[in-house]
Amino acid sequence: MPGTESAGVRDRARWGLAAAGVLGLAVAAMLGAYAMVHPGNGAPVPHFGFASLVAMKTWLSTAAAAFVVVQVISALAMWGRLPGVSGTPAWAGPVHRWSGVIAFVLTLPVAFACVWALGFSDSSARTVAHSIAGCLFYGVFAAKMLALRLPGLSGWTLPVLGSLLTTVLAVVWFTSAFWAIALSGLSLR
Repeated sequence: MPGTESAGVRDRARWGLAAAGVLGLAVAAMLGAYAMVHPGNGAPVPHFGFASLVAMKTWLSTAAAAFVVVQVISALAMWGRLPGVSGTPAWAGPVHRWSGVIAFVLTLPVAFACVWALGFSDSSARTVAHSIAGCLFYGVFAAKMLALRLPGLSGWTLPVLGSLLTTVLAVVWFTSAFWAIALSGLSLR
């Protein structure tokens, strides 16, 4: 019976998506818990030639956000939603994959500095939002990477997870890099 086979695939996809969601929540919760029990002790963290730790975090997260813009454009192209582009261009998949890898790698030293040197901050609404969004970013990332490997998912799943990932990174960026550049007058030389 063909209907039974497709129902089984849909059920496995639903359970797989639930597992991806649980994994994402677990990653975010563990990262948050570690950041809370390891209160930032201000330990020196390498800043890779930038003038300061804040400058390093600001520029790397801004570069990651720029690559996420490339991610959005390439995703729109892959899904046939990019205005002026018909079909799925051959460049869209590789550009999407590699811009995502670069964006993710750029976030790693920033996250390490935030967790190791600063810890989970609840000193203001901005820092709470930033701390929560930073943990959620890695949770959503884990869920999306797992969902990529699940057969039979509904067509909306990956665009929703990608949009959520983009949104969470935007919150992280606006509550940190944007704040450092625009609101605090930080010189990032």
